[in-house]
Amino acid sequence: MESYLVIIPTYNEIENIHSIIEAVMKQGDRFSVLIVDDNSPDGTGDVVKVLQEKNNRIHLLQRKGKLGLGTAYIAGFKYGLEKGFDYIFEMDADFSHNPNDLNRLLHGCKELGADMAVGSRYVKGGNIKNWSKDRLLLSYGASLYVRTITWLPVNDPTAGFICYHRRVLEAIDLDKIKFIGYTFQIEMKYFAWSKGFKIIEVPITFVDREKGNSKMNTNIVSEAILGVLKMRWRKTIGYYK
Repeated sequence: MESYLVIIPTYNEIENIHSIIEAVMKQGDRFSVLIVDDNSPDGTGDVVKVLQEKNNRIHLLQRKGKLGLGTAYIAGFKYGLEKGFDYIFEMDADFSHNPNDLNRLLHGCKELGADMAVGSRYVKGGNIKNWSKDRLLLSYGASLYVRTITWLPVNDPTAGFICYHRRVLEAIDLDKIKFIGYTFQIEMKYFAWSKGFKIIEVPITFVDREKGNSKMNTNIVSEAILGVLKMRWRKTIGYYK
């Protein structure tokens, strides 16, 4: 029987953690959740440990400190592959990604023949709620910049709500993924596309977080600007084969 793992990185998400895990569990008995917690000082990991005692579909990786989004997902991917999960998902802890869309992403892979399904804000039917016009313009401009430099045929290259078939993650040398911020999301799509995997975009509504604090900072932005150029160069020298 197929099994699905939803990876959720956390740092100080105690306000959301119980409800997001519960919402993922409601998507079906084949869904499990892996929390990759970067030693949250607010006790997020402790809450997960309590929940684990009641449900063996809840998994936890606790790391020693705040090591970055990319490395959290890489650790989660390796865990999911080792444990034999067939489909592995990425999503945020703050409900900006709707857990009810997990099955829609899964449908994209299982029924529509994709190797990787991306929850997209920038295809027909996609939407963003609670963002200012300036932030919308910045985000859309960033997506256009990525597509122009890399030629990646994905309208929402920075999206972080994704379903992978395990064959994609098995084919990628995960140790080659070096970006730790949101540029990680671009590089994973770029690597998968460079290897010939089929990527589809599933329209979603992205809702800006209502609880907790945003993890965006200037280092993440600068990594993205320079990182995209580096990716394009790496492709020309065969790095993503």
